[in-house]
Amino acid sequence: MKFTIYQNSRQGPRQYNQDRLAYSYSKDALLLVVADGMGGHRHGEVAAQLAVNAMTEAFQRLAVPTLSSPAKFLIDHIQQIHDMIDQLTQDREMLESPRTTIVAAVVQRGMLYCAHVGDSRLYHFRDGHLLHRTEDHSIVQSLYNKGMIEKGDMSSHPYRHKVYSCLGGDTPPKIDLSDRQELAEGDTILLCTDGVWDPLTDEQIKLILNGENITNNVTALLDQAESVSKERGDNMSAIGLQWGDKLNSNLAVSTVTMAMGATTTIMNPVTHPSDLNQDDASGPDLTDDEIEKTIAEIQAALSKTKRL
Repeated sequence: MKFTIYQNSRQGPRQYNQDRLAYSYSKDALLLVVADGMGGHRHGEVAAQLAVNAMTEAFQRLAVPTLSSPAKFLIDHIQQIHDMIDQLTQDREMLESPRTTIVAAVVQRGMLYCAHVGDSRLYHFRDGHLLHRTEDHSIVQSLYNKGMIEKGDMSSHPYRHKVYSCLGGDTPPKIDLSDRQELAEGDTILLCTDGVWDPLTDEQIKLILNGENITNNVTALLDQAESVSKERGDNMSAIGLQWGDKLNSNLAVSTVTMAMGATTTIMNPVTHPSDLNQDDASGPDLTDDEIEKTIAEIQAALSKTKRL
């Protein structure tokens, strides 16, 4: 495999960053995952961190060097994250469960597989055209699908940020598996949270990502989203992938020489401001070490009863 990839996360005007993102690759498979911990629910950052940890750890364990079934991998392990959150909520006797959206993709043998829950999105572009975009599990999208509102009303609707499916919710998540897509040399894949796509149109995203350098393109995309949203914005996180190496870029990753059982995982670091309002009921009150300890405990407990 040859590809160029770049990821980044910005806090935006929020007091904390509940987004998490990562990618991992073996000799013949690649995983990308973005999770948006839901504001308004305590410990959204725990749910999001658990999501990227669980997906990347499972990939490292099973992609040796390929997954037996990328589609099954995505569905099974996204469901497992929901089960982990439910177990965490019961063990800690929490009043409400941490919640997160997720979008995850696997590239294997030149084919793209994607699954998502909530309103974090995947975009697939080729030669300046949008080939595919995931459909949000949002109330606004549902109203539009039923013909109850017009497309132009979606961006200003008061329920535009309300999702009806997530990981950690009171009901089992609706896990949507997109039709698999064959990738062509130069295709661009974007995974992002709503903080990126909400202030921008699909056309704007397409134009920004149409440049030659994926690192510059993703940086420009985050710059534009941050500039437009200003004080009304959200955390903004994105992973951009350019498939192949038609530009012969020195930033391109080649897995040709990787050992059969080796994997590489890159977690995007999340920085926290020094002055958090701890009176905010939806804000984080766990340190990064406490988050990791909590996740380790629940993963250990779950692994005793369920192995995928």
